[in-house]
Amino acid sequence: MQKSYLNVIDIETGEVSVLHTYEKIIEAPNWNQENGCLYFNSEGHIYRYDPSTDRTELIETGICDACNNDHVLSPDATKIAVSHNTNGDWLQCQIYVCPIEGGTAVLATPAKPSFLHGWSSTTNELCYCAFRTIEGIQHVDVYTTKAPEETDRTLEEFIENRLTSEGFNDGPEFSPDGKHIWYNSTVTGLMQIWRMNADGTGKVQMTDNDKDNWFAHVSPDGTKVVYLAFNKEDQLPEQHLPNLHVELWLMDYDGSNKRKLVSLFGGQGTINVNSWNKDSKRLAFVSYDEL
Repeated sequence: MQKSYLNVIDIETGEVSVLHTYEKIIEAPNWNQENGCLYFNSEGHIYRYDPSTDRTELIETGICDACNNDHVLSPDATKIAVSHNTNGDWLQCQIYVCPIEGGTAVLATPAKPSFLHGWSSTTNELCYCAFRTIEGIQHVDVYTTKAPEETDRTLEEFIENRLTSEGFNDGPEFSPDGKHIWYNSTVTGLMQIWRMNADGTGKVQMTDNDKDNWFAHVSPDGTKVVYLAFNKEDQLPEQHLPNLHVELWLMDYDGSNKRKLVSLFGGQGTINVNSWNKDSKRLAFVSYDEL
């Protein structure tokens, strides 16, 4: 079995610390800013890791027993929204919301597939990547919808807002102040990092290099952005595959001062969701034994 390493990197010193080693595949840590715990998915379930005790606990997510690496904590850290592969099929993926301590899952997106990446701190909206067939053509775009109340949302009640319309668009995430959505898109060729206003206007390309760049995550203080860089020779631009040599990069919020943080063996599962610590100086990521 391939080992997984739950790591933390100090962005100022570049020092990497291994918090815990798992004898299985784990993916996509979220850092809870309230209790300091890290939440990740493994084998279809969500787990909580407490660095203060080095304990890992299963979170009850009701019918969501095929959770993938697209999950996000609510801004007040009382809930966790998960992307659940209904019937074990990623093409049937739907977003659900659960209490952070575990409990009944509430359906947020009856339309499928939908893959969650962000939760606004100002409008209580979810932002996600979705595959939708429009006029007979399948598109992959960024959408937003209001987070659900305490009951499942029906398809008739479901309202989503399409914010992109060209290229393959994925990994959307709200900035801490809710003004922007960061995402990645192939609209100019390779996968690059973009930023737009929360209503879909004002799209700006933030990276422009010879790599495929994915999953931009903004620090809690809103000053820095980390992202994952793949070598373009290793995959198609719209892919984010596992078991590859990849890099974590950092830039300022305005796109300046880009620099590589670390090279690692990972890819899919390394940093799919926001994993910054509240001090905006450390972030968590997953790496794997090299095959």
